[in-house]
Amino acid sequence: MDKMKLHRMEYYGYHGVFEEERKLGQRFYVDLELELDLQEAGQNDDLERTVNYAEVHYLVKKIVETESFKLIEALGECIASRVLDTYTIINAVTVKVTKPHPPFDIHFQGVTVELRRTRK
Repeated sequence: MDKMKLHRMEYYGYHGVFEEERKLGQRFYVDLELELDLQEAGQNDDLERTVNYAEVHYLVKKIVETESFKLIEALGECIASRVLDTYTIINAVTVKVTKPHPPFDIHFQGVTVELRRTRK
């Protein structure tokens, strides 16, 4: 299966267990790996035979920036299911959601959850 990857898309969202996180918001990074057959698109140079990654970006942007979840696991699950529901050409999706600045008194580069979902 071929893959299309969207790396480190950056959004400002209102997700977190603490009320302050959902009120003040913070930056989140999302990576997507889409599994689909890209042969026809490649052979025919035809956007209609693939997924428009700009549209995928806007779908994810709308989810991250307008909805609110306590857990980044729930945010990732929502992204995965909406991508599969919207783009039937995609057979599987891997979603990574990174919260670079969790509200802890420790120094590290954030926490990431990674989910892989397939079409049923």
